[in-house]
Amino acid sequence: MLHPSYSDLMKVVNSEVEPGEAPVVNSRYSIVMATSKRARQIIAGEEPMVDGKGKKPLSVAVEELNQGKIKILSEEDGLEEANLETGAEAETDNMELEM
Repeated sequence: MLHPSYSDLMKVVNSEVEPGEAPVVNSRYSIVMATSKRARQIIAGEEPMVDGKGKKPLSVAVEELNQGKIKILSEEDGLEEANLETGAEAETDNMELEM
């Protein structure tokens, strides 16, 4: 069993959404995709933002998400941010992570 649960992670991710706005994520699939993307970043050499000693990259990614160290951006927010940073069109993934 995964701790924290998917529903707990979804609450954390959607905690900054204003009433009436669409949630950032509304499915377990979105949580799985975001944590797997972050785990691949950690495997590639990025530093974990939580104590990851003795933990697998996916466990570290779940803990980072649960603690609010990373945020999932909607596709539109990710494109806006990428365009501001690069001044060019960015390739689109289904979601972007903000650290």
